[in-house]
Amino acid sequence: MKLAIRHIVDNIVWTNAGTVWAIWAVPTQGSRYMAERSREELQHRITSLVRSLPGAARLYGLCARTDPGEVVRHTIAGINHHSRPHWAEIAGAQLRLLAGEDLAHPVEMHRRTLWLAVPLEVGGARAELSAAVASAWGELSTMLGLPPAPVPAHEVDEHQQRARQVTAELGGGLELVPARPAEIVWMHQHALARGLDEPLLAESERSSLRGSRLVSGVLRAPSHADLGQVRLLEGGQDESALGSGAAKKPARPRGRRGKGRAGHQVGRRWLQVESEAGTSYQALLALAEMPRRFSAASGDFLAQMDRMPFGVDWVVDLKLVPTEKVVEEVRKKKRDLVDQAEQYSAQRATGLPEDIHDAAEDLGDLGARASRTSVEVEVQSVTVMTVWADTPAECDRRAGALQARLKGANYRLVRPVGGQEELFTLTLPATATPPATRQYVQHQLGEDWAMHGAITGHAFGDPTGVMVGFSQDVGTVTPTLLDIANAPRANASASFGVAGDLGGGKSVLLKLIASAIVDRGGRAIAIDRTKRREWATFAAAAAAGRSQVVDAAKAELSIDPLRVFADPDVGARYALSYLTVQLGVGPMTEHGALLKAAVKQAAAAAVPCMAEVVVALEEIAVGEGPRALRAASLVEWLQVAADEPLAASIFDPELPPLDLSSDVSSDFVVITTTGLTLPPREAVTNPELMRNQPLEALIGRAVLYLIAAIARETAFTDPRFTLIPLDEAYWLTSSAEGQALVDEVVFDGRKHGAGVGLGCHDVRELGTSTGRGLLAYRFLSRTADPELAARGLEWLGLPGDDEDLLSMVTTNLSPFGKTERAGEFLGRDPRMQIGRFKALVPSVDRLLEAIFTTPEDASPPDQARPDSPFSDLSALTTVGSPR
Repeated sequence: MKLAIRHIVDNIVWTNAGTVWAIWAVPTQGSRYMAERSREELQHRITSLVRSLPGAARLYGLCARTDPGEVVRHTIAGINHHSRPHWAEIAGAQLRLLAGEDLAHPVEMHRRTLWLAVPLEVGGARAELSAAVASAWGELSTMLGLPPAPVPAHEVDEHQQRARQVTAELGGGLELVPARPAEIVWMHQHALARGLDEPLLAESERSSLRGSRLVSGVLRAPSHADLGQVRLLEGGQDESALGSGAAKKPARPRGRRGKGRAGHQVGRRWLQVESEAGTSYQALLALAEMPRRFSAASGDFLAQMDRMPFGVDWVVDLKLVPTEKVVEEVRKKKRDLVDQAEQYSAQRATGLPEDIHDAAEDLGDLGARASRTSVEVEVQSVTVMTVWADTPAECDRRAGALQARLKGANYRLVRPVGGQEELFTLTLPATATPPATRQYVQHQLGEDWAMHGAITGHAFGDPTGVMVGFSQDVGTVTPTLLDIANAPRANASASFGVAGDLGGGKSVLLKLIASAIVDRGGRAIAIDRTKRREWATFAAAAAAGRSQVVDAAKAELSIDPLRVFADPDVGARYALSYLTVQLGVGPMTEHGALLKAAVKQAAAAAVPCMAEVVVALEEIAVGEGPRALRAASLVEWLQVAADEPLAASIFDPELPPLDLSSDVSSDFVVITTTGLTLPPREAVTNPELMRNQPLEALIGRAVLYLIAAIARETAFTDPRFTLIPLDEAYWLTSSAEGQALVDEVVFDGRKHGAGVGLGCHDVRELGTSTGRGLLAYRFLSRTADPELAARGLEWLGLPGDDEDLLSMVTTNLSPFGKTERAGEFLGRDPRMQIGRFKALVPSVDRLLEAIFTTPEDASPPDQARPDSPFSDLSALTTVGSPR
């Protein structure tokens, strides 16, 4: 194969044809869930970029192969897996999953990369002479095996200066990144080895190789000859037709014409690419026809390529024509159209054909829009798409599926017989445009071409972190990573909320994130109000030997603040606050002063505990006078609460205390509140109503305050990242004490390396509007009620009145009764990226044992769990949504 690359310096490529190109990596923008305003802003940026391009350019959309080891490397980034064996266990399970060890076929993983290539033109006779010499030398060196023509230093300087100038002139604000020499070579290698064990782009992104360097005033290049050692076979050689004998000829097709396409050259419309990596079968399709009119929401056919269940590369060769030439061309076509109309009128009595009216309408619209602004350009584009497979039959099937997908949207793709090699040449970096491809030119204004979604991405999640599932916005397997614990170091909140219906997967996602944070070296302190004590059961299984369970009602561990907190001053402060809440006395009253004195004496006792507070008050009550009477009253009031079983975890000095200082048993702490009841929110502001509350409600309120204080203080003082998972958050946010805990962690958690994870059914249950607005990560699962679904969409930053989005959330997100679809979410990350993903639990027994809450049925034990799709990659399906 004839090689185009001659020299590469930085992002500039000198070719054997004499041309020079500059190549940039283009970051993806937006998502398929963009609001209309965001879509318009993105379209405006792309339009500005197109209008500022020089006369020609080429945009590549390439699927870079993702290696399972590369994904797992991102999940353990920043983690010493030798000292975190539990996370190493998770990483190993994920590696086996991505490697497809349990599947019948290997997992196909890609990530979309975008590259912009612009030819650099340097004026002057010397530049023209240099290009002509390079072109002639390129032909001669290919035949004689000579090294590529050298480039003098002054020419390098001129093109580097021109590349910087082009970078400054390009509009759109897309922050183009100059490509590395190794990345440019990767673009070529990728085209040759599609579907094979191709080089990883991740390695080229870090490589400093493949670049030319100046030696004695001229460029000297490392050998790129290996890139051209490729054999291209138009139509290939169908091994299945040959059978085992190499000398056999393809069998003649039988039956009527059209049968046995594999035996006909006209039916063998693929390109067989033989290289050192192996044999790649590729089918190249050119865009031959597109709709006359479309909108930005429906015309993004390039963005839709990522939704195919296999990789699709595309390249768009652009030629830009200034608006003056467009207007003049429109005038000529109008005159031609008038002549045709007159001829038809003279020859036919039935009137003009419909296509004449359509052409007149299109020309009128084009002329009006082109003359509206002097900066508009006409884009003459050639779009080529490539699919590949390890067999010709599968390659042919994928090409047909791609054609059918776009045909439904009125886009026509053709797969030319005998033209596959020309289309393939267009997909290589820095190649000249083959003349045969100009027959597929599409004519559009710049603002219309910007609607094709060439730069629209699907980048939801973080570059590193916990693999919580897989994207459903991409047809191939694309892991979704979240690094919530790292958010404070990135100056973002680590608090998040999960909203949705019962059975939508909220608890599974909360537990998945919490256990991952614990396994990665952080801490979780969960408040569990469920009667099944599901979080306590999960912590005991997922973090065996590293967890503690405090049952606030059964009093198995003490949460006495004078015993739990190592700092006596901190313990005394929370003990006094607890007592004022329990007894309903103000801290600045005479009763409050007595309580403070008693707490201070108890904190200085040989064995500090809340029981010593009662002893101190009894000592004061022995005396005479008003002070003794007040102390006696406090003793009676306290005794009423202390005698109740619900308060035993605070006043019983015989119970072992909760150990928050242990480096082992305190990683995952669960405080269960089953049996505690709370007074209504209205009672907080009505003293008379509060006094009339049942005793268990008054005790529950005080105990909840103390639980919240322990969680908050521990989270804010621990150097490790601490997450406070609060499932069914309505129970907490409906009380003043619970709401105070949520607000304080949401507002101040970032500065202390802490976050709260909230689960709810309605986003209004997340608390104050300000608090839920500060949640950096947001997740929405199935919500059947349209009103609740609309509020959830608005919370994500999406229009709540969008019918397509409402239909997705109410009926097409973890649909009821379809267990293989369980665990689907819409999510938003701190970068305001929105995406759809399916949660998957690592196939590790300690997680699978208790993470699910679906009631067990009477199925035989050898049958799969009803919620097993949460941990089965084979159940992952990409579901097309309206947007």
